[in-house]
Amino acid sequence: MTVKLNKKALDHAKHLIRDGKVVKDSRDDWSEHAPTTKNENAFLDKHGHAEYSKWFLGVDDEHPADQKGHYKFPIGDFKKIHRCGVISAESRAGQYDYDDIRDALGKLLEKIDED
Repeated sequence: MTVKLNKKALDHAKHLIRDGKVVKDSRDDWSEHAPTTKNENAFLDKHGHAEYSKWFLGVDDEHPADQKGHYKFPIGDFKKIHRCGVISAESRAGQYDYDDIRDALGKLLEKIDED
């Protein structure tokens, strides 16, 4: 499996943070705040894969870009970045040795926590 940093998503996340579109929730809130499969499918149907991809910091080349399995490490609810999502993704990226993704998420977390 080749999972790489999604630079478009990283840029999108930086813009959202700069614009204040962040939920500064607690570390363990992601299980409640993560989009459901129904939310993901509705967003995909309405906006397509190009917009969907902006919410995932990793892409997996083993899956085609038009499949949800291509996108890894979600960080928001399709409206705002969630601090808990960034923390969760950072932890999982570290567990799987995706150092570039982990480091990018760590920098996003620093930006979120600056305020």
